[in-house]
Amino acid sequence: MSVTIHGIRNCDTMKRARAWLEARGVAYRFRDYKSEPPSRDELAAWAAAVGWEKLINRAGTTFRKLPDSERTGIDQGRALALMQAHPSLIRRPVLETAGRVLVGFDESVWAALL
Repeated sequence: MSVTIHGIRNCDTMKRARAWLEARGVAYRFRDYKSEPPSRDELAAWAAAVGWEKLINRAGTTFRKLPDSERTGIDQGRALALMQAHPSLIRRPVLETAGRVLVGFDESVWAALL
């Protein structure tokens, strides 16, 4: 089974998720949003799978630092554009495997899938 985990290298949640995969012997490919940002098509596919509301990280510093005009009235189109312009807005991690997309690190959900 091919597993790709997307996120930011120094994120604490990413470190826990990667350690969890390694402890269980799950081989994975890591993709850092900072050096290899997802395309608009990838973001749209993830949003179709899980919903754009779940994909955007409204609790993070990057979102809070956006001007009020960019943070209000967000719809899917604007959310995808914001996430493409600011990859740190994408909730972490995004895990892709066997045609499934998971957002966020939930050990029980990951264990059931992997």
